[in-house]
Amino acid sequence: MTDATATEIDRLIGEIAFVNAPEAVIGALRAVARHRFIPALGLAAPLDAPPYLIDRDAAPEDWRKAVYSDVSIVTQLDDGATDLGGNLAGNLGETDYTSSASAPSAVADLLTLLDPLPGHRVLEVGTGTGWTAALLSHLLGETRVTSIEVDASVARTAAKNLGDAGFQPHLIVGDGADGCAERVPFDRVHVTCGIRRVPYAWVEQCRPGAVIAAPWCPGFGTDHALRLVVTRDGTAHGRFPRFASYMIMRSQRPLADQPARDDADKHHLTTTIDPRTIAWAPPGADLAIAATTGLTSNTAGDTDEAGDLHRLWVSDPTAPHSWAAAVWRPHTDEYQVYQVGDRPVWEETVEAYFRWISLGEPDRERFGMTITPEAQHIWLDHPDHVISPERP
Repeated sequence: MTDATATEIDRLIGEIAFVNAPEAVIGALRAVARHRFIPALGLAAPLDAPPYLIDRDAAPEDWRKAVYSDVSIVTQLDDGATDLGGNLAGNLGETDYTSSASAPSAVADLLTLLDPLPGHRVLEVGTGTGWTAALLSHLLGETRVTSIEVDASVARTAAKNLGDAGFQPHLIVGDGADGCAERVPFDRVHVTCGIRRVPYAWVEQCRPGAVIAAPWCPGFGTDHALRLVVTRDGTAHGRFPRFASYMIMRSQRPLADQPARDDADKHHLTTTIDPRTIAWAPPGADLAIAATTGLTSNTAGDTDEAGDLHRLWVSDPTAPHSWAAAVWRPHTDEYQVYQVGDRPVWEETVEAYFRWISLGEPDRERFGMTITPEAQHIWLDHPDHVISPERP
């Protein structure tokens, strides 16, 4: 590693010092240079600024600066159907990010939750560019690391990146939800894609005491880091210690909303509930609403010929003709709601929000999850205080 690269890594580690990662994780970040895993063309995606294209050949210094900054770098659009090197100006809002190198702070944070120890066998779900597989290989030894990637093209690139960097973990192409039965038992499961539900295969393939660290991304408001511990009876229990948000696992993607099929599907309602009350609720409310209803949400400010407005969409991710949009406008006593389908998704959302209020507005850290062979559910404070329906 050159002195210049070491200096860039030091600057990056200083930038993410707020993560408070253990020394072993920081040592891995120092040892495994991120630039080896970033393609020549990428889309830097800061949290607080518009995305921008980085091109190693056209602007190497800008490319390098982005690589050693705390930003995620998108490496694939629309499952590979949209070329990153094409003319994307004005079209990014119409594309989906489907693979990336996660922001270094997010990587360090999830590895900190995972807490891998010498001798552990780790299953990584979502190889991506291969950087986290390399970090795990540095921490544990490449023979202890199994990494699975659903996209064959992404997997080939990751294998080359890892080989060029001197690492050869066990790599598989397949659906990470299935785990890897031939490599059991695992002491840790490191999930680098968002999940709406935890596949029981991960629990089943772990030894008692194993840790599963994953971004739980139910899709309502903010997302959450989940840390589960596997018990001797084949169940797993855990909590949501903080924020984490990743691209959703392909096999768990929600269905996109579709227009009403006929007039009977269209419902025009009014509400006295300011939609922003729910749209801007804290993470504990988002988690409780997601757990109780299984719904997803999206929110955005806008203007039209009548002036400023703010929309909140709520949707059933399993039924494309079941959603609602509530619109806030200033100086309004009642707000318009347009609902599609027979399921009263707006009413369910409001009811779930006020149920969270009645529970004392608990923060996200007070909620937990239990996984059994038959189902999974969310609880408050203690596994006996279940707040969500058991979902198979």
